[in-house]
Order: sequence, then structure tokens, then C-alpha cells
Amino acid sequence: MKILSEILIGLVALEHIYILYLEMFAWTTRGPKVFKTFPKELFPKTVSLAANQGLYNGFLAAGLIWSLFITDVAWSKNIAFFFLGCVIVAGIYGAMSASKRIFVVQAVPAILALIITLLA
Repeated sequence: MKILSEILIGLVALEHIYILYLEMFAWTTRGPKVFKTFPKELFPKTVSLAANQGLYNGFLAAGLIWSLFITDVAWSKNIAFFFLGCVIVAGIYGAMSASKRIFVVQAVPAILALIITLLA
């Protein structure tokens, strides 16, 4: 169960590294293909806003990755719980404010990782 927990935490971290990449480095190129509901003419105008969001996604990924390297089991779980909780809250807020799809793509994997980590 511990290995499954670590795999799921790693996958959530990888997802946020990908989001970081999209929002910080590929907003005007790959972004319109991924974020299809966002008007194309707004991508160039929102580069700095997207980059800021990408940076925050990077912090989430960094915290999740950090949790995988902590040797103390209790601390490792606590750090994972905190950052998974942040991802879940961001996913819920994104679903309420932008697109329901964000809940499925962002919050659901974090919820699964959180449940498995609680059981591990």
C-alpha cells in the first residue's frame, strides 16, 4: 500500500509539473490546444498571469516530491497530506470557478492519493 501511495503522489506531482510547463513555458503554443474553452485571443494577453499560476503548480509538485524523500514516516505523510489537500482545494475551486473538468483532472487523482496514503 505504501508503494501505491508513493506512485499516486508521484503521478499527482508529475501532473503539476506538466501544468507548470504549460502555464510557464507553453502558454501561447500548447496552451490553446489544452485549454480549449479559453478564448484564443486572450493567451498572448495573459502570459504573465499564466506563468504565475504555473509557478504555484510547481510549488505543489515540489512539496509532493519532497514528501517522497522524507524518511520519517509520520512527517512524510503529514507533508503529503498538506500538499494533496492543497491540490484538492485548488481542484474544487477550479471546478467551481472555471470548469467542472478541473475537478476530475486535478482533484480526483489527489483524493485517491490522499485516501491510499491514509490507508498505507
